Amino acid sequence: MMEHVVSRDGTRIAYERRGEGPSLVLVHGTGIDHTYWEPVQPGLERHFTLYLVDRRGRGDSGDTAPYAIRREFEDVAAMVESVPGRAFLLGHSYGALCSLEAALPMTPIAKMILNEPPMRTTVPVEYPAEVRERLLAYVAAGDPEKALVALYEVGGSSPEELAVLRSLSNWPARVAAVPTMLREIESVRDYAFEPSRFANMKTPTLLLVGGRTAAVYRAAIDELHASLPDSRLVVMPGQGHDAAITAPERYVNEVLRFFLGDSDKDRDRG
Repeated sequence: MMEHVVSRDGTRIAYERRGEGPSLVLVHGTGIDHTYWEPVQPGLERHFTLYLVDRRGRGDSGDTAPYAIRREFEDVAAMVESVPGRAFLLGHSYGALCSLEAALPMTPIAKMILNEPPMRTTVPVEYPAEVRERLLAYVAAGDPEKALVALYEVGGSSPEELAVLRSLSNWPARVAAVPTMLREIESVRDYAFEPSRFANMKTPTLLLVGGRTAAVYRAAIDELHASLPDSRLVVMPGQGHDAAITAPERYVNEVLRFFLGDSDKDRDRG
């Protein structure tokens, strides 16, 4: 059963609560809803009370116009502030970017994992000029699935990774999220990471990256590692952007090691 928290602008943000233990808020990326975490959910809910968020405009969450990425930062902060104790926070892709910004104010976060946030650093976050027109044309023609596949292909997903995604039960949720994808692509393009803003952020942070992910994600992780006062880096060999799906057991182990283990012994493995 989905529950709700009210964000700063009055938007109702839905989440599913599962498991028992310390609070862990999970924030999915572009092109999906809270079901993104299904492959790792069984391994995590044995150790945590999971709060699986539907970001605004997805699943059972509301949406408020006009869209602004800062509202997503506020959504994550509202979710973290609503749960018992000082929460752990795990964000993937666009959800990692939202988590990073949510952690900057005085948000009660115990530790945080950022899994490949899309950011402009030494490698630009760009799509070919015609991508916007192609996506809009596919959606207008009533074929959002074609728009989704095109976006994954442009983003560098291999045929094998795309086949795995299409085989999952939440593929329809990905298709349903297509209308929100363009605004997020444009928000990433306009977002500028300013290291000086994070110079005093004390939240212990694990930066999780796939060994064969796209250059833009690795560049963003390296920039964050150089900028955040208390960060550590873990590279998952052989994995791309969706290691939670392609290597769920390894992913769960990394999450448990950082949140519940002696993470100081595991700094900079990569």
